[in-house]
Amino acid sequence: MSHPIVAYSPEAAGQAARILSDGGLVAVPTETVYGLAADATDDRAVARIYEAKGRPSFNPLIIHVTGLEMASRYAVISPLAETLAAAFWPGPLTMVLPVRPDSGLSTLVTAGLDTVAIRCPQSLPAQAILAALGRPFAAPSANPSGGLSPTSAAHVAAALGEKVDMILDDGPSSVGVESTIIAVGETLTLLRPGSITVAQIEKITGQGVEVKEQTGTILAPGMMESHYAPKALLRLNATAPETGEAFLGFGATTAPGALNLSPSGDLTEAAANLFAFLHRLDDTANRIAVAPIPDTGLGIAINDRLRRAAAPR
Repeated sequence: MSHPIVAYSPEAAGQAARILSDGGLVAVPTETVYGLAADATDDRAVARIYEAKGRPSFNPLIIHVTGLEMASRYAVISPLAETLAAAFWPGPLTMVLPVRPDSGLSTLVTAGLDTVAIRCPQSLPAQAILAALGRPFAAPSANPSGGLSPTSAAHVAAALGEKVDMILDDGPSSVGVESTIIAVGETLTLLRPGSITVAQIEKITGQGVEVKEQTGTILAPGMMESHYAPKALLRLNATAPETGEAFLGFGATTAPGALNLSPSGDLTEAAANLFAFLHRLDDTANRIAVAPIPDTGLGIAINDRLRRAAAPR
């Protein structure tokens, strides 16, 4: 039986913090996607995330904090990290930073690495829960591992309902794709594209960003080759559907009765619609053809998700 969806309120945020403090799981709305949160310092609670998602334990988790002050208790914050936080926090930027030896974080969060992925969410419900909890929560997307990311409370209820102690509803996620992940050392390395672009990061920091190619080593969430995958098989860069295929259009490339990520060709609108539309098509079709998406700006993150969703599995 799925647990009831609770509309966000300050009281509901307090209740969510109590559930987390007691070792429970809460689906938390953020601006990127809905996250499956557990107390980041509680091994058993974090293990429940992996269990609920069926997630490989070598895949690290992102911890969420109220801001730089809380972040500095768990990670070593360099001047470069401070510059990025000043520009992009709160918001959809995750930084991979050296973990403090005395952090007290569950080793399941870091997947045994000497770094931690850390983010300060813009979402009011997430911030309210963190303030009430007084420490970070770990939160990957609230979906079965490798599946479509949830951008509404209904998506969470359908996929994980009985495994979550509370689903907090604050409407659809405004960004709709997971955060940009950047490793911050002496140099900057992009580990996962998102709505904050390499160009924006380079402009703020005044230094170049290396783009990490896929390797066997999982350094951050979302780096598995097959990921964000629907049950249906995806065919990318399709100009028209073949017999038996549902079609996901973009701009002028569409088909009668098809869903269109953005009829006007707006990449921000397309990102916000991406997972919701794939969920809808996945309920009705075994094969989905997807129109070409421009590989610029936010389109780079959209295409990254689509390539992983279409990867052999």
